[in-house]
Amino acid sequence: MNVLLTIVLAVQILSALGMIGLILLQHGKGADMGAAFGSGASGSLFGATGSANFLSRTTAVLATVFFVCTLGLAYLGGAYRTPDSGSVLDRAAVPATSPAAPAASGPANQIPGTSAPAPAASSAAVPAAPAAPASGAAQIPSK
Repeated sequence: MNVLLTIVLAVQILSALGMIGLILLQHGKGADMGAAFGSGASGSLFGATGSANFLSRTTAVLATVFFVCTLGLAYLGGAYRTPDSGSVLDRAAVPATSPAAPAASGPANQIPGTSAPAPAASSAAVPAAPAAPASGAAQIPSK
């Protein structure tokens, strides 16, 4: 099954590269006007209109091959999955519990190169939150 997936993927990549090349070789809509007055591809291998038909038909064939390969890859990609039963929450990862830390450990002890504990922050340095949200002119910050 893995070999078939690799083959279909290789065919899809080659058809995509072929389509890119053929699309870049094709003339735009305005190129027909220049060929009507004698310039352009009138003396080419395919003639004035032969290259347009050949390139557009080859592009259509490669687009069909690309589309079929895409459908095949979607089918083969789904074949590797097994249907899961149950909820997504049943498969959720259980958070790992950390061992109990000693009482003296804090953020300052986790910094490498420091051995002394940081001074404790006072509760007066933390501003108290307002009891009710401000409304009206109280929402406008002052300078």
